[in-house]
Amino acid sequence: MARRSLAAILALGLATTASAQPDQVEDVIGDAPSDEATLTADRHKRMTVPVTIAGEGPYRFLIDTGAQATVVTHQLVEDLALRRSGTATLVAMGSSRQVETVELDDLEFANRSVSGLISPLLHTSNIGADGILGLDSLQDTRVLIDFRERRMAIADAEYEESNSGYEIVVRARKKLGQMVITDARIDGVRTAVVIDTGAQNSIANPVLLRKLRARERHEIVSVDVLGTQLTSRATFLRSLQIGRAEMTNVQIGFADSPIFAALGLSRRPALVLGMNNLRVFDRVAIDFSTKRILFDMPSRRAKRDDLREDMPG
Repeated sequence: MARRSLAAILALGLATTASAQPDQVEDVIGDAPSDEATLTADRHKRMTVPVTIAGEGPYRFLIDTGAQATVVTHQLVEDLALRRSGTATLVAMGSSRQVETVELDDLEFANRSVSGLISPLLHTSNIGADGILGLDSLQDTRVLIDFRERRMAIADAEYEESNSGYEIVVRARKKLGQMVITDARIDGVRTAVVIDTGAQNSIANPVLLRKLRARERHEIVSVDVLGTQLTSRATFLRSLQIGRAEMTNVQIGFADSPIFAALGLSRRPALVLGMNNLRVFDRVAIDFSTKRILFDMPSRRAKRDDLREDMPG
């Protein structure tokens, strides 16, 4: 088997040492081709969509905007009798390792068909699904995370060109397929931000910690897709500004993750922004075709509804 130089950067990491149990998939809805997954029940808040491979399935795949490569599990490869094609270096949140790969064709989701993928193999116990949809499958799509409606959708960008309904639109740059926001600020410090739907917690590099002169107050223990435990020292920071969007009292962990070096972000303040912080918005859309990230601020009506739900009697 040939050894490939593919660097499959995967920032997916669980919030605890337990493996994730993905949410159950709902049916396709709307006029545009899309797949949905509920955001309920699962303690790790994982989202999956139905995927078929060469007409077989459907299988449950996570959606990870922080992963360069689409991933399949050893179990799925055995079930489909796929042939191993070589090895590749996979960089995860807490480790990097040589892993086996397969050549993947006829992967279908959201009325899309993708072929010619070089997909790393991982263990089901470390990702809690049959596979991961990475950036090599998500290009030219818009990924929508709707926290108010508790759903996630993938649609062809041509069906989702309108930015109406979103209060804040931020331009990003592509770096190794990643959408990187270069002008965000954390407590006034300019920071590069990668939005990662596969990461439950937000992790920043030591450069940002030094710039902020922040004091780490507690630990966050994560397990990456390779099964490696990562302990980050965390604290709450006053604000994170992305364009006109602002989050306050933001919990961020700090660790010297190999992800930052792989993205060329080890020498400047950088942050992988996870789902725990994104949940302050009603909706977040990542449009890979236009290099824009769209934010819908929490509505006053939604806040009132939340208050009513919390009131006794």
